[in-house]
Amino acid sequence: MKREIYIRVTEAAEYIRSTGATVRVCAKKMGVSKTTIHKDMRERLREISPSLYEEVSAVLAKNKAERHIRGGEATREKYHKGTLGA
Repeated sequence: MKREIYIRVTEAAEYIRSTGATVRVCAKKMGVSKTTIHKDMRERLREISPSLYEEVSAVLAKNKAERHIRGGEATREKYHKGTLGA
């Protein structure tokens, strides 16, 4: 594995673990796509650090379980601002 990929994967994993960030937020911070972060966290991180992989997987599972709540909050906020509906 190339050194720059190794560094990106470990930095992204540490960021997700320490902040509880979503894949979307992490991708924006790292300057890569969501797909890249998913591949990094699901495939590459497992090879690099199995223990860190387990911790990050727990955060990602929590985020996935809560995403319907964040989506509902975003929609409610848009209605309150008047940007949705007629």
